[in-house]
Amino acid sequence: MKKKVVAMVLTLTMAVGMLTGCSGPENDTAAGSSKDAGAEAGKSGEKKDGDLLVYGIYKAGDQTWFIDEGDAAKAAVEAAGGEFVYVDAKMNPEEYLKAIDNAIANNAAGIVTCPPDQTMSQAVVSKCQEAGIPVVAADDALQDEAGEKLVPWVGINAYAIGQVNGEWLANYAKENDLVGKDEVGLLLLTMDTVSSCVPRAEGEYDKFTELLPEFDTSKIFKADYDGTTDKGNTAAAAVITAHPEIKTWLVTGANEEGCIGACRALESAGLDKDACVVGLGAYMAKDEWNNKGAEGTCMKAAAYFPATAVGEGSVEVLLDLINGEDVAMETAVDAVVVTPEDYKEVMGKDAE
Repeated sequence: MKKKVVAMVLTLTMAVGMLTGCSGPENDTAAGSSKDAGAEAGKSGEKKDGDLLVYGIYKAGDQTWFIDEGDAAKAAVEAAGGEFVYVDAKMNPEEYLKAIDNAIANNAAGIVTCPPDQTMSQAVVSKCQEAGIPVVAADDALQDEAGEKLVPWVGINAYAIGQVNGEWLANYAKENDLVGKDEVGLLLLTMDTVSSCVPRAEGEYDKFTELLPEFDTSKIFKADYDGTTDKGNTAAAAVITAHPEIKTWLVTGANEEGCIGACRALESAGLDKDACVVGLGAYMAKDEWNNKGAEGTCMKAAAYFPATAVGEGSVEVLLDLINGEDVAMETAVDAVVVTPEDYKEVMGKDAE
């Protein structure tokens, strides 16, 4: 299957460019200015001949990642002279299908979407094909039972990004003399029901064990969650409580929310001072560092890959589809690890 990997330099350049003039999640002018569209999408004006109406339907539209992604998608659509409707499906399959139906009823020119449940993929694609509306999947693929993509996908280079985190943690363990210690454990927070998240955990595990073959694999633990901070906290806390023999935790996960949840769990257990958490996205890690400083959090690093790159990239592919052009079935964004020492320089405005 044809695959295009977006270079990080280009991604960062694009991220900075797209953020110029875009508002934050609390600002009424953000892509989320249509955040009530989950309930109100059916009231949006229908597309007239020659109009470009694009729906962005996201599984968890209240999360920072999707808000930032939606901001970039909105800016890209407006730059093309169109209108963008942002819809928060609230992790609710019924709300999600209602949003798809509303987009079709309003004669959308195209849809970019991240589904709350990938088992709905074929139903969604069939609806849109019947209506003649092109679709691009963002973050989580629309795929068949065999895992084959049904429509073009734009997201992160999941396995490679997992490897980046695994490598950073392995090097941290070496530099801090944590290898071969019975009281040291590795926790991987996983999201096994989401196809885009599985390779992240695989990359983390594979690279960590490759670089530290002497690390006792019985000290490597996994805990599954649903992508929210609360569930990440609960999952991490359960493992931490079940293994009081582990005094120093190395942690990474499937998304930034889960890693933040792990930070809070470690704090509650009084184990945060010696812990090392590596985030995945950096869009919440930067808040830890901005608000608490490097010494005030156990979030020591994070893989940075801007949501804006996925937002703009998904619209770019969608516009090509609308124009009848051939597109790659996969467009992936790479990452670079940032720390409290360099995140502002690397992330630019994303660090604010």
